[in-house]
Amino acid sequence: MSSLTNKQILLGVTGGIAAYKSAELVRRLQDLGAEVRVIMTAAAQQFITPLTMQALSGNPVHTQLLDPEAEAGMGHIELARWADLLLVAPASADFIARLVNGAGDDLLTTVCLATAAPICLAPAMNQAMWKSPATQANLAQLTGRNIVCFGPAEGSQACGDVGPGRMLEASELAHLTAGRFATGLLAGKSVVITAGPTREAIDPVRYISNHSSGKMGYALAAAARDAGAKVTIISGPCNLATPEHCTRIDVESAREMHQASLDALAGCDVFIASAAVADYRPATVAEQKIKKTGRDSMTIELVKNPDIVAAVAASEPRPFTVGFAAETSDVVHYARDKLVRKKLDAVIANDVSRTDIGFNSDQNAVTIITADGETTLPQASKSQLARELIAYLAKLI
Repeated sequence: MSSLTNKQILLGVTGGIAAYKSAELVRRLQDLGAEVRVIMTAAAQQFITPLTMQALSGNPVHTQLLDPEAEAGMGHIELARWADLLLVAPASADFIARLVNGAGDDLLTTVCLATAAPICLAPAMNQAMWKSPATQANLAQLTGRNIVCFGPAEGSQACGDVGPGRMLEASELAHLTAGRFATGLLAGKSVVITAGPTREAIDPVRYISNHSSGKMGYALAAAARDAGAKVTIISGPCNLATPEHCTRIDVESAREMHQASLDALAGCDVFIASAAVADYRPATVAEQKIKKTGRDSMTIELVKNPDIVAAVAASEPRPFTVGFAAETSDVVHYARDKLVRKKLDAVIANDVSRTDIGFNSDQNAVTIITADGETTLPQASKSQLARELIAYLAKLI
């Protein structure tokens, strides 16, 4: 399945009647999951307005080489660094000639010079211009620089001629663009990951919680994103930056995480419950801070919290459901019991009694439990381990 999930596509539009197709191209790139920003040359603005492209892309359209509103006025460098791929569609004969010669006299040519991202061209011009020895020689030079040419197609042209030179249709260009990226193991999949601890209030200033830092869940989110998935993190309280291109939903209590998880199941393909959820919560929460008394003890009645991963595994339609088992003894035994009892597809078990791995550590070691057996992944950084886990789970899926 073609996917541009998490990809940043910079679309350059040059002057030509085919510029009207660029409006639809923005939509088709977005349909495949891309974020799109647009650069328009002065000639392109004679055929289609920047306002149209801004409304479709949801981002400001860039037209000036020296943009006073950009950081330090260096907008071309910002855009060059931002892009995962630069697609010029339409690419006119004039633009192709200037690109060959290394021109940098407008924003689009300057970005082409400055970017390390792949550059792809969708030529559009009169059939005679396309067949011109000069144009063909220019294209041969660009091909030698690893610049890829999409098309053109043959057919009727706006000038009345018939022949090669028509820009490919937007849907085809979008899929060709997606094809320039290696297909991720989870391309096109929607992944929901719970992460971090929950807090169960005792009174307005006190709560019951645990030592989970959320590092493993956030590492899994980044790894799933890198594998091409659309990722949502449902996060308990933790001081971690949200991985880029991931959606984050912040919650406090187990009941809030339970509701957020059920709300996120629409379209969910994979659910990974890595959060350390409190099994119990206080039966009542004091409205005011509980004051110290002369008594030497205090009793708090606890009631059971909803079981999030079991509820997800019992839902219809059911996502591929993965649980975590943080244990201090008999790790594999308890993990396998959890797998069977909660009807999960896999359980990732780790020994949190060890001080060198687990809670708050940057290292971890886990055992993956499935109905077919066990696989141990040795100690590694949580980011490395997350990549191995996502690759393993993708094969199971």
